[in-house]
Amino acid sequence: MSTMTEDRQAATPKHTPVGWPPRNRRELLVKTLWIGVWLIFLSSPVEDLVDGGHGTGATVAGALGLTVFVGVYLTLVFRNMGRPFAPRHVYTLGGILGVLAPVLASTLGSAWLGLFVYLSVAWGAALPLRAAYWAIPASGVVMYLIGLGFHEEKEARGLLVLVVLIGFAMTGVGQLVRTTIELRKARATVAQLAANEERLRLARDLHDLLGHSLSLITLKSELAGRMLPGHPDKAAQQVADIEQVSRQALVDVREAVTGYRRPRLAAELAGTQVALTAAGVVAEMPAEPDLTGTPEESESALAWALREAVTNVVRHSGGDRCVVRLVHRQTLDGPVLELSVEDNGSGGSGKGPGNGLTGLTERLEKAGGTLEAGRVKHGFRLVARAPTALAADVGSGA
Repeated sequence: MSTMTEDRQAATPKHTPVGWPPRNRRELLVKTLWIGVWLIFLSSPVEDLVDGGHGTGATVAGALGLTVFVGVYLTLVFRNMGRPFAPRHVYTLGGILGVLAPVLASTLGSAWLGLFVYLSVAWGAALPLRAAYWAIPASGVVMYLIGLGFHEEKEARGLLVLVVLIGFAMTGVGQLVRTTIELRKARATVAQLAANEERLRLARDLHDLLGHSLSLITLKSELAGRMLPGHPDKAAQQVADIEQVSRQALVDVREAVTGYRRPRLAAELAGTQVALTAAGVVAEMPAEPDLTGTPEESESALAWALREAVTNVVRHSGGDRCVVRLVHRQTLDGPVLELSVEDNGSGGSGKGPGNGLTGLTERLEKAGGTLEAGRVKHGFRLVARAPTALAADVGSGA
């Protein structure tokens, strides 16, 4: 599919979708910073190691244990944000954290109690809900008991509330991520099923179109073969009939394929909503379009215009808002259906129309319509008009 890349400046999408694995370096950096920034609260264990209050063996063991803890924590939480581990791997990594946190805190002092906060975050985000509901309070109880052993009852009580609250809050985040992943898979499955259904429907239609014609061609071919030696004039008539039937079959096949290739405006509007939402773009869409009196050629041309415009918004505009409007208008040249797509992204740097705009202009002109595209005050707008059979303005469907 061609895009209007010469008419707009390329830009990276501003939003990193929740529940999606990183698709480029920028998204990898964003997710890493979002998770890693909270490691600043490990300053207490690090300061405890640096202060030299422990022997050489204890310091080395503590540093090694802290490194393993942080590595496992980042691995578990980072993968859970887009491409989760299998359950057995989640339990294994969660178990490692569940062992390291109490061992380090109980042997090295109360400065290490903060590890239980990270333990609660990891368990809440990655564990299944049923397991997280008992694991989080259990981690809080263990932390509180270790704090009492160091006579840090006040600090342990405050951390207990934090561990339990942030753990259960992360169960909601984890559930959101899992739901997003399931929706993504379901959307892909629906698309695949729709494609399979379309293939089956095309196969049925081609069978219905060609079955009779091919049977008739076969029958007349056999008949012409038998007539050829004694009745060449009758055989010639059969051959002429075969040519007529085959030409009609070819016309039927072309019409059928053209119908399947022709995009529908209602379907494109639904796809536009999904595409813009997935790209993190706030979409303002029209209601169910009123296509009364709209020729198929006009509808197809507008559907192509919408597809091209939205593709460009998603891939190249860098905007975070897009408004799509569909309205019937009465012009001097007659009634038209007007489609406008406006976003708040950056304007183009090309000096002339790109391949995308040129192709859309030609397609709309073939249908008797027009195309206008260019920068506006706060972004870029494309307006496509195609003729209809309506005689009055029926208002906007936006």
